[in-house]
Amino acid sequence: MPWFDFVWVPGKDGNIEHLAEHGVTQDEAEEVVMNPDRVETSRSSGFPIVFGYTSTDKYIAVVYEQVDEVTVYPLTAYETE
Repeated sequence: MPWFDFVWVPGKDGNIEHLAEHGVTQDEAEEVVMNPDRVETSRSSGFPIVFGYTSTDKYIAVVYEQVDEVTVYPLTAYETE
């Protein structure tokens, strides 16, 4: 399992609120980034996208920017089928 530092930005223009608008918490996004079922590249943005189950049993996708080897900035996340 990889280990990452996550960049979380509060406020209206930050990623915390953006994920919350999609019903995903910071913890859920971190769980899936660190332990994905599937890793791909987003067709729309070109950023990495991972898919996986959370401890709350949601299957979510997380799109993120790889800042450096150990730092990621989650851009968006949402529940998928």
